[in-house]
Amino acid sequence: MRQDSAAAVTTDYGADTGRILGLPVRRHHALLLVWTVVWFLIVEPSGGVSWHYLRQGEQLLFASGEGGGLSLYAHHPELQIGPVSLAAARLFAPFSDRVGQVLAEGTMSALGLVMLVLVGRTAAWYYRGTGTNHRRLQQRILIAGLAFIPMWVEVSVRFGHLDDVLALFFTTLAVQALVRNKPAAVGIFLALAVDSKPWAISFLPLILALPRPVWLRTFAWFAGLVAIAWLPFYLGNLGSMAAAKFTIPNQPASSLRWLGVSDPATPWWDRPAQFAVGLGLGTIAVRRGRWPAVVLIGANARILLDPSVYTYYTASILLGTLLWDAVGQRRLVPWWSWIALASLYGGTLLIPSDSGRGLVRLGFVVVSTAYVLLWPTKQQRRGRPGSSAGPGRGGGGGRRAKGRAGVPSQRSESRVLTASRN
Repeated sequence: MRQDSAAAVTTDYGADTGRILGLPVRRHHALLLVWTVVWFLIVEPSGGVSWHYLRQGEQLLFASGEGGGLSLYAHHPELQIGPVSLAAARLFAPFSDRVGQVLAEGTMSALGLVMLVLVGRTAAWYYRGTGTNHRRLQQRILIAGLAFIPMWVEVSVRFGHLDDVLALFFTTLAVQALVRNKPAAVGIFLALAVDSKPWAISFLPLILALPRPVWLRTFAWFAGLVAIAWLPFYLGNLGSMAAAKFTIPNQPASSLRWLGVSDPATPWWDRPAQFAVGLGLGTIAVRRGRWPAVVLIGANARILLDPSVYTYYTASILLGTLLWDAVGQRRLVPWWSWIALASLYGGTLLIPSDSGRGLVRLGFVVVSTAYVLLWPTKQQRRGRPGSSAGPGRGGGGGRRAKGRAGVPSQRSESRVLTASRN
């Protein structure tokens, strides 16, 4: 009798969570895999636009001649690529240029799928014990993922920007570690993100979403690993400071034009302003209990003040909207992911005027940032992840149904377990 009941529960669990033939693969994951392959095949023939920078950088990093090694950034400030990304590019060096490029593009595309799975599990863990419907969560990840994948293929395949890919991948790991209350891992992954691409420092306010007593320890991990990665270059050749002053043209479609900045190249104050705006508004988001908006706000600061308008920048925005749609609110339809795709990517393709595209970029940044910071959401305010007022504890976040003597009931515990496996 008990065995029959257990078998029925197992069968119901497999069907209820969307498993395919009892395998640890969900239906929405399979659909997103197919969607990724379709976009990969469409984009790959014209892909790898910037992959040669990664190949050049990794060759110089491991070279012993002049202009390489620790003098890399002093002699080649145009290589705005972190040392972790250059070391990762070394994995594809044994192959021919074409084969290595395709392998790298395939690997980076696969990381996008891994990130979607991680975000789904992060949301399930964050909302454990609140009665969250895991089927609705899977549907939300699927709908948001359909918007995320085209922009992910843009950065991973069309441009082949391994540095941006790794920065966003490590940031996703940091968010999951944050929700699971692993302070050291949060600091390590955020450091690896910055060591992959320096602009990821805008995501640093995520540390403030941890319980206050672990802030210092987490930041110590972050600062230590950033120093280990970057200091050897600056100590080995003081000319490496030139990399921080590298400028690019101020394109007519940039938001900077609408802000009254007509300089032909990057203004001297631009990069510091990007970091200041991202860190400042990200800190406000955490203070308001909206830490899932930190990545979106940091990415918004980048495209608001960056003089360039490359489409691969939008991948960081789509990761931000994905986290907000999955973790920051509980609506079934992830509107912000599709609004971002339509306005930033669709606008690039459909709006003929440079000035018009710049206005759309500026409008998206202002409206989306104001929304995630100020607009009332259906999600009730929750405490910091891992704190005593965290998910499912206080703050109106919803408590577990309890049986006798305060022990979670079997039905409630089953729901928590099921949700945490999305």
